[in-house]
Amino acid sequence: MTHKTYQLTPITYWLFGCCFLVFAMIIVGAITRLTESGLSIAEWKPLMGAIPPLNDQEWQRVFDLYKQSPEFTKKNSWMQIDDFKNIFFWEWLHRLLGRLIGLAYGLPLLWFWLRKQIPQGYGLKLFGVFILGGLQGAMGWYMVKSGLVDIPAVSHFRLAAHLMLALLIYACMLWLGVSLRTQQIKNISTPKILKIHGLLALLILIATITWGAFTAGLDAGLIYNDSFPKMGGRWIPPEAYISILSNPAGVQFLHRWLAIGTFIMIISLWAHAYKRSALSPALNFAAIMVFIQAGLGIFTLFSGVSLPIAVLHQAGAVILLSLLLLSLKATYRVN
Repeated sequence: MTHKTYQLTPITYWLFGCCFLVFAMIIVGAITRLTESGLSIAEWKPLMGAIPPLNDQEWQRVFDLYKQSPEFTKKNSWMQIDDFKNIFFWEWLHRLLGRLIGLAYGLPLLWFWLRKQIPQGYGLKLFGVFILGGLQGAMGWYMVKSGLVDIPAVSHFRLAAHLMLALLIYACMLWLGVSLRTQQIKNISTPKILKIHGLLALLILIATITWGAFTAGLDAGLIYNDSFPKMGGRWIPPEAYISILSNPAGVQFLHRWLAIGTFIMIISLWAHAYKRSALSPALNFAAIMVFIQAGLGIFTLFSGVSLPIAVLHQAGAVILLSLLLLSLKATYRVN
């Protein structure tokens, strides 16, 4: 029988708060992508960019920069400045959240370090997350730059890298936050095969989210959206043989089947843990969430990528990842 008691510390509250901010940023990022707002700010000002245009002259300046971009010349030449303001808002908010997360993480980290409140063995780990945050800002601009050259769209590979780096930062903070709880655990014994099963479930979920980002970046959800699991009456659409990395139909095909694999893997993991009397609350919730997430994915497809449903689908992916990580944490019992 396993007995656990936990007590939250100031550092865990801080890390969980930062997790919430990153979660919010991922949601705003989804809205930014779905409203095609990501290329509206054609410059990178790490500090002064936090201040939006405050007068007509400044609005005209940033609009003139946008009018030089491929997205305006090839897709949005009909836009007036009021239309531009709508898409500018989401990209500005997305970048502002990134800056706020940097402050919300960096300043308390410095405070805990100065007061010598960081537990032994965690200093480099927490500082490493801070470095990842800086790299994420650079990755965001690297992604945007890919859509400011010839094609009015960002590289779907860079989009996926931007999302996966955000999820890596989120996962590291969640894992460290759980690890830093004051805890007492007795009588822990988890079969090795169950640990491997859980790790495989995590890996296929990561692959599913990656191809989901490819699907979003290529607007692949706008095709073959009238049936599931078949595509156009076929189990494998002809275009899927061209490429599962850059062809929209091929990318959507693989995302579908990875999602089905994730569903099967998580349900089988729950059954495996149940059989061995090793269920955790997080895994119970993950088994429920995977049904919800599968439904959201199908509804996103059938709706023609409706904004509210698609955003919920991305949020569901983060929640499912969180629950699976927490279940793995309960299984592995490592820092």
